[in-house]
Amino acid sequence: MARARQERAEITRQAILDGAAAAFDQCGFEGTSLSDVVNHAGVTKGALYFHFPSKEALARTLMDEQFQVSEDVPTIENPGLQTVIDLTHQMAHGLRTDVRIRAGIRLVIEFGSFTHPDPIPYDTWIDTCRDCLTPAQERGDIHPTLDIQALSTLLVGAFTGIQVTSHVRTRRDDLHTRVTDLWNFLLPTLVPPHRRSLFHPTGTLQLGPEPPTD
Repeated sequence: MARARQERAEITRQAILDGAAAAFDQCGFEGTSLSDVVNHAGVTKGALYFHFPSKEALARTLMDEQFQVSEDVPTIENPGLQTVIDLTHQMAHGLRTDVRIRAGIRLVIEFGSFTHPDPIPYDTWIDTCRDCLTPAQERGDIHPTLDIQALSTLLVGAFTGIQVTSHVRTRRDDLHTRVTDLWNFLLPTLVPPHRRSLFHPTGTLQLGPEPPTD
């Protein structure tokens, strides 16, 4: 009986997150009310408050969902530059196919949503890139004179700008192409010529189906 209650509670919690993601993706933090979340989720306000004490708690949970994209990185035996390339395409795929990731990224970017802007999501991605690129540089895949912390910060900022521009211009239909452009321009600067052929700007992962282009 207790297990069945726990399972029902988790189903409700996931429905609330799905409903919140749909609402935040459409209207952002300020434009979304808890009534909107309840309507999208098909639950009562009591059920919502049982799982999440506030709209901000809901938002922060969704903001953290983006890191599912990188959760396997610590298990990779030899992370490196291709790992980071693949992560950018994984995130692009998530933005095109997963409303929770879209909502979470929109919330991160909306600096005016909370009283104090939160740098933690950006810093987390910068740290992930640095942890992959540092061993890459040690292996000779990145020029030894480059500052890996600065490069990681640049990559996170560049991807953020690219996905926002793609969203505004094409509803992210061209996001993978624009990410590939980023790497086509950067790789000649980052990688010694004799190692450049080792890296694939289009990524190396099978990412699954995406929504059809209109």
